[in-house]
Amino acid sequence: MPSSTAVAAPVPGPRPGPPRPTPPRADRPIPGQRPAPRPKPGPASRPARPTVQLLSVAAAEALDRADEAVDALLESGRRPGDVLVLTVGAAHPWQEHELSFGEESYWAQLADGGDVFYADAATTRTLRRDVVVLVVNENHTGRVTAAARKALERAAKLLVVCGETDTVAPLLA
Repeated sequence: MPSSTAVAAPVPGPRPGPPRPTPPRADRPIPGQRPAPRPKPGPASRPARPTVQLLSVAAAEALDRADEAVDALLESGRRPGDVLVLTVGAAHPWQEHELSFGEESYWAQLADGGDVFYADAATTRTLRRDVVVLVVNENHTGRVTAAARKALERAAKLLVVCGETDTVAPLLA
C-alpha cells in the first residue's frame, strides 16, 4: 500500500503589492536644492549696542532732566511700556509712590509692561526695555560706574544718561 504522505498545499494569502515610493522626509534634501547655510557665530550674532545719549546736568537736577527726557520720548511716539527709568541715588518719586501699594503690586507693574517703570539701578531683578533712562543723582563713582554698565545691558535700543556724565562717558563711548 502506498504510503500516503500528505503534502500541504500552499495556503493562498495576500500577495505583496508593488513597492511604494518612500515619502520625502524633512531632513532629506530635495534633489536640486542645497540646504540653507547655517549662520556663523561671531560679531553678527551679538545684539546691537544701543545708542547712547548723554544729558549732562548737576546731580541735583538729574531727576528733573530725566522726567523731561521721558516726556520727550513719549511725545516722539515711544510707548510707555518701552521705557525704564533707573536711579543711581535716591529713588524717583514715582517709584516711591508705586512701592506704597506694596512690593507685589510694584513688580506686577513691570510684568504688565503697560507703563514707564521706575527702579533702583542696583536692583538684581531682570529688567530690559527698548529705552533705559539712567538718572545719575549721586556722585559715588563706583555705584555710578556699575549702574552705567548694567543700564547699557538693559537697554535694547537707546540709553539716555541724565546727570553728571563725566564718570560714565568713557564707559559708554
